[in-house]
Amino acid sequence: MGITAIVGGNWGDEGKGKMTDLLGKQADYVVRFQGGNNAGHTIINKYGKFQLHLLPSGVFYQDTINVLATGIALNIEGFLKEYNDLLTRSVPKPNIMISDRAQVVLPQHILFDKYEEERLGKQKFGSTQSGIAPFYTDKFSKIGIQVIDLFDKELLLKKIERNIEKKNVLLENFYKKPLLDANEITDYLFELGKKIKQFVGDTSKELCDALKNNKNILMEGQLGALKDPDHGIYPMTTSSSPLASFSPVGAGVPASSISKVVTVVKAYSSSVGAGPFVSEIFGSEAEELRNRGGDNGEYGATTGRPRRMGWFDVVATKYGCRLQGTTDVALSLLDVLGYLKQIPVCSAYEINGTKITDFPPTPILEGAKPVIEYLPGWNTDISHIRDYNELPEEAKNYINYIEERIGFPIKYISVGPERDAIILR
Repeated sequence: MGITAIVGGNWGDEGKGKMTDLLGKQADYVVRFQGGNNAGHTIINKYGKFQLHLLPSGVFYQDTINVLATGIALNIEGFLKEYNDLLTRSVPKPNIMISDRAQVVLPQHILFDKYEEERLGKQKFGSTQSGIAPFYTDKFSKIGIQVIDLFDKELLLKKIERNIEKKNVLLENFYKKPLLDANEITDYLFELGKKIKQFVGDTSKELCDALKNNKNILMEGQLGALKDPDHGIYPMTTSSSPLASFSPVGAGVPASSISKVVTVVKAYSSSVGAGPFVSEIFGSEAEELRNRGGDNGEYGATTGRPRRMGWFDVVATKYGCRLQGTTDVALSLLDVLGYLKQIPVCSAYEINGTKITDFPPTPILEGAKPVIEYLPGWNTDISHIRDYNELPEEAKNYINYIEERIGFPIKYISVGPERDAIILR
């Protein structure tokens, strides 16, 4: 049956959790393949409303195996908190597997993330301060800690001593902060290791065997294409690749196994963190859209920060869908726009008097201005509709406009936060 990747086409917060929850009903495996608990997915189902930051969105299905694959940034305390929260809220015990090769977010990663943002002041990146950039710095400097290291205390101590050697020099002479203690960190991590040992295994082999047995696998991406460190709005990006093409790498499966890419995009735009955001709106216009958006407004699932708001951006979305290798588009939160008599859309950018429709690199993007077109709104509530043919003509025209401009087929249309608030087209 191959692999379906569910990924974001914009800046993140597109509604990927809902789509994974929806399609997870038919999945044998749901896999987180990159990133950590620095972003969140909101799920609303019969058990209630949940903010998942690290757990795969298939944890509500008893027959689904939920995999935290090798490419993730594993915050163990964060994982345990989410897992225990499910159990205390009457969710049946989920099936979870953690890669023995996954790397661990260390206490010093979170500290350095906070210290650096504090040091940068107004020039800060808008980090969630979850330790992600320092984590990946250590990973690619080859001084990270893998899950398998947690079960040998002597080996773990040696690796922690190596990890903090340069950090203590920086703490003393650059940040002017307290030094790290290798024994204290080792004791802390060794105890955490005991708490997750039951979940740990060879997830790459598990998934490759599943492919051979024709199982249905969902890859669940975090953030969106425009936050990719290579192809996004660098340097205001995340530190791992949220692209579908990275999912086989992060999961440890053949690249040829990806058969379908569902790219989730919003019917308008939102972003958390710094960086160019061409279609951004401000003041009361932004505030109204923010308060109407999502289930409880457009506020970060991880940080609670108000999201920056904007109108649908054709240029950015077309680029994001292209990067993802999109086979199907899921258009989320269409119902939110029901209050508008006319709907602004950013159809192109203007840079130094020239109109462009291709997404440029960040230094050029910084000078871009939105070219706005207006489409008739439907000015009515559509959240109860489940049949495409029952949508107002103006809503169909809006969908058709987006599909034509971005060049990728819209198959799913979300009209509310609930699991069943979806229209198949």
